[in-house]
Amino acid sequence: MAKANKKKIVPQSGKVYIFSGFNNTIVTFTDADGNALYSGSAGSVGFKGSRKPTPYAATRAVEEASRKAFEAGLKEVSVYVKGAGAGRISGIKALKTAGIRVTAISDVTPVPHNGCRPKKKRKV
Repeated sequence: MAKANKKKIVPQSGKVYIFSGFNNTIVTFTDADGNALYSGSAGSVGFKGSRKPTPYAATRAVEEASRKAFEAGLKEVSVYVKGAGAGRISGIKALKTAGIRVTAISDVTPVPHNGCRPKKKRKV
């Protein structure tokens, strides 16, 4: 029995979540409800080790995932950026070069209200 070749139904607009950590950059394309459509990371593009957290690796990861989403029919997105890594801004710029229109940019990085308890005072 042959498998039916089903194509993903992709809406015109959606959301992009870019998580940029100190070790990697992960990008996820979702529809308006938050259901994941396409994703990519610096590691999945082929970068390893110390080259993964670079802005160039983030650009390549976003370009690869956005190319797939654009070919499927995604035209405009709202961007949600999280984390303190080097790939934050370069990831957003890569969306523009891929031909996807960015309607909004939001920073959703969690900020602690009081933080962790500090280390005890050093005795000399």
